[in-house]
Amino acid sequence: MQPPSELLASNPSEARQEIRNYTLNFGPQHPAAHGVLRLILEMDGEVVQRADPHVGLLHRGTEKLAESKPFNQSIGYMDRLDYVSMMCNEHAYVRAIEALLGIEAPERAQWIRTMFDEITRILNHLMWLGSNGLDLGAMAVMLYAFREREELMDVYEAVSGARMHATYYRPGGVYRDLPDRMPQYRESPWRKGEKLKRFNEWRGGSMLDFLEAFTRDFPTRIDEYEVLLTENRIWKQRTVGIGVISPEQAKAWGMSGVMLRGSGIEWDLRKKQPYAKYDAVDFKVPVGTNGDCYDRYLVRVAEMRESNRIIAQCVDWLRANPGPVMVDNFKVAPPSREEMKDDMEALIHHFKLFSEGYCVPAGETYQAVEAPKGEFGCYLVSDGANKPFRVHLRAPGFAHLSSMDSVVKGHMLSDVVAMVGTYDLVFGEVDR
Repeated sequence: MQPPSELLASNPSEARQEIRNYTLNFGPQHPAAHGVLRLILEMDGEVVQRADPHVGLLHRGTEKLAESKPFNQSIGYMDRLDYVSMMCNEHAYVRAIEALLGIEAPERAQWIRTMFDEITRILNHLMWLGSNGLDLGAMAVMLYAFREREELMDVYEAVSGARMHATYYRPGGVYRDLPDRMPQYRESPWRKGEKLKRFNEWRGGSMLDFLEAFTRDFPTRIDEYEVLLTENRIWKQRTVGIGVISPEQAKAWGMSGVMLRGSGIEWDLRKKQPYAKYDAVDFKVPVGTNGDCYDRYLVRVAEMRESNRIIAQCVDWLRANPGPVMVDNFKVAPPSREEMKDDMEALIHHFKLFSEGYCVPAGETYQAVEAPKGEFGCYLVSDGANKPFRVHLRAPGFAHLSSMDSVVKGHMLSDVVAMVGTYDLVFGEVDR
């Protein structure tokens, strides 16, 4: 091919066509997404003519791995799918096992699950807010969002021992009750004196005391995020009217969660198909009007406020209602240490549970939860053995990514970053 300068001299119109039309590799790396995304963009200058999303570069094989292990040993794999919405993933899988076993978690465990699902929703939206702001040039909001995120990660750690991959939900309840004390910061070169006292101000009591203090403080923190972004001229230029998805498009592409509600469709499994204790708490379902990136930002911010309300209601109920957090059934729940000391049968059940697991009656079920990114579902088939015959996970990110071509066509290259960000993708669940 002739160099552009020579081509321009001989035929200017042909040269412009030669220079302007090209194919661009967007990734495979981490452009506004968690995980390996590759988009092949056909460009006319800066304008996208076609977007071809390539998935499967990560492919963890989670569904196949789950079929080779006893049921309980795959709970930890669920955390590693969408590793920003850990306990919500566990919830869908655990509900599927409970449906086949015909058991139900105690009431207190259901309230704990509801509370931690909403803690997880706030964690997810804070990560989205900080990283999406960073993608579009708003650096300060990430520092603000991660300030509150650290507080809630401490709650994860206090209840499960892990900051991310909690493995806290169990068929029949949760791993253990809420702790009576929150861990405290120790003195260090960065935290000492009055500063240390301020950091430990909420940590003198139980986890419920800590969460009560957090829920009182969090609305003012959301106000700070909104001061930075909501009326920010540059933020609105990057998001208003960008990536508009009509209600018809959203339904046709099988969208769910914020992607659907941002287009004005009030669909939320917590309201339409209640599970855990969502039918016992008061909250609203925020919806958008224009279906653009800005509306989806507003919906996520409003959802954090509603999640905060739900957590406060759960704290009040849990404080007033002690009780068991696991079914009294040796088939799925390990006996206590006291029981094992006095009862040989309990000891045998303990070893059997952790070595062989338990057999689940033959059958199939689909159980879904309203995860922060949309409908996360688990289709589970059992043939009566101690491990699943088939596990298939319905991840919202996969359906959303499929719409990339129809949504970004005609937009500028920089708008692709805004769209990938507004999809809130985590490729552990897309390439499961």
